[in-house]
Amino acid sequence: MSRIILKFFGFLFSWIAIGSIMGLLALVAVFTIYGKDLPDYAQLANYEPPTLSRIYSGEGALMDEFARERRIFTPIDEIPDRIKQAFISAEDKNFYEHGGFDPVGIAKAIYEAAAHGGRLRGASTITQQVMKNFLLTGDRSGERKIKEIILATRLESTLSKEEILELYLNEIFLGQNSYGVTAAAQVYFGKSLEELSLAEIAYLAALPQAPSVLHPVREKPRAIARRDYVIGQMLENGYVTAAEAAAAREEDLRTVQSGDLPSARVAMPPRDYFTDEIRRELSASLGDEELFTGGLTIRATGDPDLQTGAARALRDGVEKNDRELGVYRGPAAQIDPA
Repeated sequence: MSRIILKFFGFLFSWIAIGSIMGLLALVAVFTIYGKDLPDYAQLANYEPPTLSRIYSGEGALMDEFARERRIFTPIDEIPDRIKQAFISAEDKNFYEHGGFDPVGIAKAIYEAAAHGGRLRGASTITQQVMKNFLLTGDRSGERKIKEIILATRLESTLSKEEILELYLNEIFLGQNSYGVTAAAQVYFGKSLEELSLAEIAYLAALPQAPSVLHPVREKPRAIARRDYVIGQMLENGYVTAAEAAAAREEDLRTVQSGDLPSARVAMPPRDYFTDEIRRELSASLGDEELFTGGLTIRATGDPDLQTGAARALRDGVEKNDRELGVYRGPAAQIDPA
């Protein structure tokens, strides 16, 4: 009897071993096939993101901005640790431990998809997201996922974790035409990164999942729920205290979009023909691509206060001249002040 049992377990072990070897060989074959002709990931070491260009007055006051994608590049050492911790907690809590992809995270995502049905979600690490955003398409095919994992492991051997995080935090789309955390902080809260509260940071970290679904006005309850989830993850990972987490959860979601906070745009004078003429001249001499993506700092001769006074004087002078010549025709129309 014991001999039969030993034979059975020996047979079972042999088949398990053969199956494991065959599975491993199949896995190697798949990664070898899909590992060919991939995009050049090494270029990311010298990545220069498209950033907005700014016009300053002769006295250094910000007058206007031009951009296709609102992005303000911020070096990783200037991004507060709490912002890094929030995004890591929300998107990839094992970021500093894995080598580009997270086998445990993938296994959990597969289990969730199998148990509850639907698509595979939550399996992408921050490194994988960098690969998808920079070098691959956004489709959900298995082929793209394999390429994403291969590129992620290669990137981890080329760049440090902080360099990868810098790429991610400056490139990630966070809604409202804002790319990267610095632009998003201005767009949603009219603040710099250093001025954000824990609750505001957690809201920004919630957005990569689906910015439109977490709109701070149209989808406020859902946005707050996801924000509070991020706060909970930060607490679980030891980044905040229980008291800090409780206080942040009590905070209302007040944003520029809801009218509760002033927009960063209020610090700039209304756009007028002066900066528009600068745009036309630079577009003609440098091209639209350089102006709208080159991150230019443009020092103009204008002074907003003097410009306003000069425009008023010109308008009054033209009106006075017309009246004296008897050609003034009055206003073209009347607009109800309401």
